Amino acid sequence: MKTLWKILMGLVGIVVVMVIGGILYLNSAFPDVGDAEDITVEATPERIERGRYLALHVSMCIDCHSERDWKRYAGPVVPGSEGHGGELFGEDMGLPGSFYAANLTPYHLGGWTDGELFRAITTGVSRDGRPLFPIMPYQLYGKMTREDIYSIIAYLRSLPVIEHDTPESNAGFPMNFIMRTIPVRASFADAIPDPSDRLAYGKYMTEAAGCMECHTTRDHGEPIEGMDYAGGMEFPLPAGIVRAQNITPDLETGIGAWTEEMFVQRFRSYADSVFVDATLGTSDFNTVMPWRMYAGMKDQDLRAIFTYLNEEVRPVRNRVERFTPVSR
Repeated sequence: MKTLWKILMGLVGIVVVMVIGGILYLNSAFPDVGDAEDITVEATPERIERGRYLALHVSMCIDCHSERDWKRYAGPVVPGSEGHGGELFGEDMGLPGSFYAANLTPYHLGGWTDGELFRAITTGVSRDGRPLFPIMPYQLYGKMTREDIYSIIAYLRSLPVIEHDTPESNAGFPMNFIMRTIPVRASFADAIPDPSDRLAYGKYMTEAAGCMECHTTRDHGEPIEGMDYAGGMEFPLPAGIVRAQNITPDLETGIGAWTEEMFVQRFRSYADSVFVDATLGTSDFNTVMPWRMYAGMKDQDLRAIFTYLNEEVRPVRNRVERFTPVSR
């Protein structure tokens, strides 16, 4: 009996050593993306303007890193909060922890080098080497051109200082360890495709806009295979649960029956202030889609995205219930 007990204790000891060893290995070997580059981004007027366009109307940095007014349709950004961070992405959204958008103004980023900011945006590794949860689609931003990322950095450096402290993000177990293996080295595009090549340019803009991030259902943070752009991701709001729609070219459940003009006008219609000026009640339908910001995207870019979605994305039959109201 004593011999059996010794064997069991020995096995337990081996398991403990293996677990501790695995944890130490993860903490020392990952994230494996290399050191931050020694770069200095020149903040030219052209870069700042390009970065403003990307951050406000395409890649949506300002949407997630500001305060949104959920008493108004589509939760427009509260004036004066641009870039100050603090929005919570948590367990009520099915995420494995509590993740807060950081302050992007010089109040927080003033001590960061351009290389540290560049690494965070494109590989998901913070200044101190911590992995960032991929609610920010850095894996897509790492496919953009270096110049576009430089432009975003130049724009962020131009934001006014907003003294706003944000809570620390916390991932639950085991995601706190898994997260260390997610960041990967960026694979930058050599150049922005010529807009005349609607498919290549459309793919670039679709990825830069992060469309897949909200329009693809996930399981424990990972996209479900075969469901790219097919919608279904749930977003809880006071009035109920709203779901991202199917934007694959399926004729019945997606946008396969849409025309290019219908697609563009859907975005353009939200440029009218009537959609953001109306005050909503707690039982009124709302959406997390930042329509007012996407409405500022150029026609050329919207048309290219439509072309890519319709000609390159695989149609998926997936009928999504747009909204389920809270039972009262």
